[in-house]
Amino acid sequence: MNKIFAIPSAIFIACATMLVAPATAAPPAGTQLSGAIFTSDVTGTPVNLNVYDAKEDVYLNGGPGINAPDDAAGLPAGTYSFQVTDPSGKVLLSSDPVACRQFTVNASGVIQDTSPSGACAHATGLDGEDGGATVQLFPYADTPNNGGVYKVWVTPTDRLDCSDRGSKNCFVPRYSKVDNYKVLSDMIVEIDVRFWKDGVAMDGYAATWTDTNGAHNVKFSEWNPAVLAFHEAHFEATEQGTHSIRVASQPGCTIVSVQAPDGSAAKVKGTTSDVAVTVADHADGNHTYWVDVTCK
Repeated sequence: MNKIFAIPSAIFIACATMLVAPATAAPPAGTQLSGAIFTSDVTGTPVNLNVYDAKEDVYLNGGPGINAPDDAAGLPAGTYSFQVTDPSGKVLLSSDPVACRQFTVNASGVIQDTSPSGACAHATGLDGEDGGATVQLFPYADTPNNGGVYKVWVTPTDRLDCSDRGSKNCFVPRYSKVDNYKVLSDMIVEIDVRFWKDGVAMDGYAATWTDTNGAHNVKFSEWNPAVLAFHEAHFEATEQGTHSIRVASQPGCTIVSVQAPDGSAAKVKGTTSDVAVTVADHADGNHTYWVDVTCK
């Protein structure tokens, strides 16, 4: 059984006057969080290809996900912590104590506020679409990644566990949502998932990404030319290494076949398919790894 605790003692010392809001309704051990996170500007508007002009421009957003169907779940209500790291998760870039990097999610599954962090809470904005809060990720250091990639992690505060052998700065990948983004880097490296039915690409269908650390997130296929989304579920700024994309049959899409980025047919087991996507170390040029799902 994992030893779980709310906040490491060193963090209490660093920020002793602002302690933690009631624990989140974390999922049972071994299960993944529902919902999704993504980065946006202060108004909740997605930024083209998750590429930002400055570190201060990046805000955390949460909910059922961009272009999700009406019945899609948001994050479970409760208290969460976040961190910014390099893509590997080994280098912590966030420069303030994790006690200052907390927020709450309300019963609607969207970010409510940063009240658990008290006086050292991060700045917030207002999402014009769902009325939730956006949370500024800054302050954090420059990424050592040559491609300019950053990774934001979100996990229930009561799932922080520095004793877990696989944890990244006390964030356990299997309990974490992640999203990658870039600052001042024009190179596009992404995994895009398309859902096809009778030769037509469909919007509002979910794909689950598991990154190279074992953390995950959900995105939905969408038509949004402003962010160069043309009926795809975008997983942007993906780091070098092997990722996994899981797709499943959903209302309106019973999976018939799945094509991996190398053109091979991925195995479909029952109603799901897990596709391994190996991202190379790209030094220049744009690279999209396509996963195509055929539905009936």
